[in-house]
Amino acid sequence: MNLHHERSIAVRRLVDEARLIEREGESPNGLQRASLDKIGGLLAKLASRADLFPLAEFPLGPDGGIYRLSEDPDHRFALYASAGGAGKKVPPHNHTTWAIIAGVHGAERNVVYERLDNGDREGFVQLRESPAKEKTLKRGDVISYLPDDFHHIETPAESGDALHLQFYGLSLEHLPDRVSVDMATGSAKRFMAKAKILTPLLSVQQVKAMLQSGEVFAFFDVREEGEFSIKGHPLFATPLPLSRLELRAFPLLPDPQTRIVLMDSGEEGQWDGRANRAAARLSQLGYSDLAVMNGGLKAWREAGYEVFTGVNVPSKAFGEVVEHENDTPRIDAADLQKLLDAKTDLVILDSRPMPEFNNMSIPGGIDCPGAELVYRAKDLAPNPETLVVVNCAGRTRSIIGAQSLINAGLPNKVIALKNGTMGWHLAGLQVARGETRSFGPQGAEAAKFAQAAAANIAAKMKVKKIDKSGLAALEATGGALYKLDVRDPAEYAQGHIKGFRHAAGGQLVQATDQYVGARNATIVLHDNDGVRATMTAHWLMQMNWNETYVLDHTPAPSELTTEPEPRFPAGFGLPETDSVAPAKLAASLGQTLVVDLDSSLRYRDGHVPGAWFAVRANLARTIPEMLQKQQGVTRIVLVSPDGEIAALATSEAADAAGTVPVAILEGGMKAWRDAGREIETGHTRMADPPTDVWYRPYDFKENIEAAMRQYLEWEVDLVPQVSRDGDAKFTVYRPG
Repeated sequence: MNLHHERSIAVRRLVDEARLIEREGESPNGLQRASLDKIGGLLAKLASRADLFPLAEFPLGPDGGIYRLSEDPDHRFALYASAGGAGKKVPPHNHTTWAIIAGVHGAERNVVYERLDNGDREGFVQLRESPAKEKTLKRGDVISYLPDDFHHIETPAESGDALHLQFYGLSLEHLPDRVSVDMATGSAKRFMAKAKILTPLLSVQQVKAMLQSGEVFAFFDVREEGEFSIKGHPLFATPLPLSRLELRAFPLLPDPQTRIVLMDSGEEGQWDGRANRAAARLSQLGYSDLAVMNGGLKAWREAGYEVFTGVNVPSKAFGEVVEHENDTPRIDAADLQKLLDAKTDLVILDSRPMPEFNNMSIPGGIDCPGAELVYRAKDLAPNPETLVVVNCAGRTRSIIGAQSLINAGLPNKVIALKNGTMGWHLAGLQVARGETRSFGPQGAEAAKFAQAAAANIAAKMKVKKIDKSGLAALEATGGALYKLDVRDPAEYAQGHIKGFRHAAGGQLVQATDQYVGARNATIVLHDNDGVRATMTAHWLMQMNWNETYVLDHTPAPSELTTEPEPRFPAGFGLPETDSVAPAKLAASLGQTLVVDLDSSLRYRDGHVPGAWFAVRANLARTIPEMLQKQQGVTRIVLVSPDGEIAALATSEAADAAGTVPVAILEGGMKAWRDAGREIETGHTRMADPPTDVWYRPYDFKENIEAAMRQYLEWEVDLVPQVSRDGDAKFTVYRPG
């Protein structure tokens, strides 16, 4: 157990015990002094462990020095580490909730006051010092306050930098009635109208060491996906855009106690930077162990560490390493066309999901996504003399798909189509559009081959299997545990074990960071007979997901559900907002500022006429700008695909809108389309540049071929860059 894990456990224990003491000691008049003193004893014990609170992680800066250590989702039981420089002085104030302070580093003088007036004059408080109650806090010392107590604090000049723990019954950001008092006049005014709450910091060197240590933690980059891709990121940073955080956080990290490190560009300020803002939102979702990488991408780059562009980089880099190590057979598009022209006995298996296959495919191809290849190969190529060609859009899934069949011992000759459909297009060949040809039910010979192949792979790779009791043991252990059903989407929808999310095996290998947000987490895979789970596991193990298991369990009908898995942590729900029906919005477009919060790609392909594109994370800046450019607005309406992101953004938009009311489009853009309303296309009104999402080469309207060539070159160049970076621990299985 390292220092940070120990601190996290100690903080959780304090909060849990304090919650119990408060519950047992509350009276109609609130928490009693005796109960407060009990909690104070616990806080003093924690504060005496100064090694858990190194000053470097809680620096005093331009945005102050109040760092959130814990806060309940309902904002109760808020614990902070508060840094103070020599000479710091805070005027007399109250708290309006119970408060306890304990010393950790340095000293803090607490001057306590007696209130003399009866409180009947608004804006006036008369205080007198109570010297007998004054206390200077050093390590392990504690002082407590009831809601109406007044005190002031100061850091003695001779103390040097100080750090203290402050524990409140309600978070500082939710205490609007606190007042500070001018002792000379008795004038009382609101105290800390907008508290600047920060997140503990880690250096880039600490984060780099964590990546190399095998520690279980989540490393989230909260910039927009396009920035993540274009400007670059550490190899194992996982994108979790602030603009979509609430929708993506829980599937990426189902365990709220797993340690989280957040990063942004490093050029945004400490308090209002996206990493700190993301920490506040994650805290509201119930995540408790949060830190920010100090300096973000800028500091990472300046430290000389590798910066990777693109998305799903660990998976794509792994694919390139697999090809390099195994010399996976491949064929150019032009040579494949010659074989087709010669009527060669071959089958083309497209290893992508159906929507991608439907968009564009190799003529004559059959859709058979990655994990389905070994499971269904004998149905699609029953003759061992048939050449099997595996393709995707680019490289990774072609390589992994072909190598899956080779590793499984398919007797056919298997080759990957070099550069996939992009290579086909660049060769001047015509891609097919709108195809839907796919596999049928698995036949007996296919099942026999697949089960024997999976058993052989499991034995050679030592794939770990567990039964239902083994799964229960993992669940009881706690920590970052991912339960994933790797079957075809249609099978999953027909019934799956409750608690298992869908992650089609091929996509899980191709884009692991879209499903598993914690490094070195435990992963349990399930399907119907173990084949697809085993083949997926054997790839994840090669990618250094060492705690990967296959659930060997045939569920009873009572264990199955067709309900989707929860998308949010328990207790979290979308806020209630004012909404506008499509017909009503259509009738008032001239007086309405319509703000589309979908991706710039989908905005380009269709939006409400006159709507602006904007990134949710930037609304504090862009809403005033849009209101300035679009005069005469009487209302702001936020639009997103189904209304969810719009609802989540309403309070942020209202803060930026001043007196202009804010509502959402009822049912989102889907409802607008379903109502047959007019659609406008193009990047017509852009409050933010279209760098919010990654544009695939075939998403561009111009210079598509150049984008394809650049992408394919980028994939190939990943191998030496991964080697320079040093964090990846790939171990490639070699059949034979």
